[in-house]
Amino acid sequence: MKLGVFVTLSADIDTEFRRLRENGFSTCQLSMWDDRLKTDEMAELVNQAKKNHQVEITALWCGWEGPAKWNFSEGPLTLGLVPAAFRFTRMKNLMLGSDFAKKIGVTDIATHMGFLPENPGTTEFHEVVAAIRAVAEYMKSNGQYLLFETGQETPVALRRVIEAVGTGNLGINLDSANLILYGKANPVDALDVFGKFVRGVHAKDGLYPTDGQNLGEEVPIGQGKVDFPALIDRLKELGYSGALTIEREISGPEQIKDILEAKAFLEKLI
Repeated sequence: MKLGVFVTLSADIDTEFRRLRENGFSTCQLSMWDDRLKTDEMAELVNQAKKNHQVEITALWCGWEGPAKWNFSEGPLTLGLVPAAFRFTRMKNLMLGSDFAKKIGVTDIATHMGFLPENPGTTEFHEVVAAIRAVAEYMKSNGQYLLFETGQETPVALRRVIEAVGTGNLGINLDSANLILYGKANPVDALDVFGKFVRGVHAKDGLYPTDGQNLGEEVPIGQGKVDFPALIDRLKELGYSGALTIEREISGPEQIKDILEAKAFLEKLI
C-alpha cells in the first residue's frame, strides 16, 4: 500500500504537488467541487504537474453544487443524489467530473451519494438507484468506476444499493472515520459486509456522536476509535493494495503536523 494525501484542485496545483512530494508522498486523491474548474486548461495544468512531480492521482473526489449540511437533521435533505430537489443538477456535476477525470487519466471518481434509503421497498429507493445507475453508466462509457464514499448509511444499505444498481463499475471509497462519525459502523467490521468493493481508502480517525443532531468529532489518526492495525490487516486479507489517502479536515500548520504524524504512524503498519 502507498500513502497519499487529499489535495484540493486549484490553479496552484503544481505547488500543491511539489509540497506533496517534499513531504514524502507519491499519491493523492484530487478533490474538486466547482464545475468552473472542469476545463481543458485546468486539465493541462494537472497533467503537467503530475509529470513535473511524478504524482499518481488515485481518484478524483467529485463534489456537487447546492446546499450541504453535514449533520443528522439537515444532512438527509441536502447531501448527495438522495434529495430529489438537487438530484438532476448533481447528476450533471458528476458526469462533468467524469469527463474531466478522463482528461487527466483518472479512472476512479468518488463522491458522497447522501443518506441512502434503508428501505428497498420505497419509491425513493428505486428513484435513487435509477439516478446512480445513469451516472454509473455514463462513467462506464468513459472507462471509469463510480465510488461511494462511506459514512451516511449502514454497510448493508450501501451494499444493497450497489447490488441494485448493478452496472459492474461500482466501488467504495472507505472513509475509516466517517462510519464512526455518523454512528453507522465500525470500519473493520464493515469490511465483512462490503470489503470486496473497496477501491480506495481515506485514512482518518474520529469519535462516535454524543447527541442525535451532530456528527462525532474528527481527531488526529491514533486518537480516535479506528483500530488501524486491525483495519490494515483486514484490508491486506482482502487483497487491497491501493493507496491509503490521509485526510485531516482542518487547515493551517496543525493540519500539516497531523498529516506527517499520521504518515509516520501508518508507515509502521503497512
